[in-house]
Amino acid sequence: MKHRTLAFAFLALFALSTSALAADPSGTWSWKFQRQDNEIEIKLDLKAEGEKLAGKVYSNNRETEITDGVFKNDEVSFKTIRERDGNKFEMVYKGKVDGDKITGTIEFVAGDQNRSREWVATRVKE
Repeated sequence: MKHRTLAFAFLALFALSTSALAADPSGTWSWKFQRQDNEIEIKLDLKAEGEKLAGKVYSNNRETEITDGVFKNDEVSFKTIRERDGNKFEMVYKGKVDGDKITGTIEFVAGDQNRSREWVATRVKE
């Protein structure tokens, strides 16, 4: 009986510890990509409340609110819409959170063509 009690206690402790390790996208993230001869740095602030995801993307000295943000099953998805020269540009972000890394794709339209780009963001330690 004593061994069963210890085994049950161990399993309960393991279950609690793995739930505490569930992915959390909340925080500041950063990544870079090349566009022509320029290296562009992107910062992303995320806040998850349940499955709702809010935040902002910062690049080129501009700040853009995210919309349609969802966090479910360790995956994030959201959109940004920017305006330039009277035209709106929508980008759809999808990614998988794994510890201090988000890996995914960004889908957008450029020159009337659907395009996608990979993104790998790392959590900014504060």
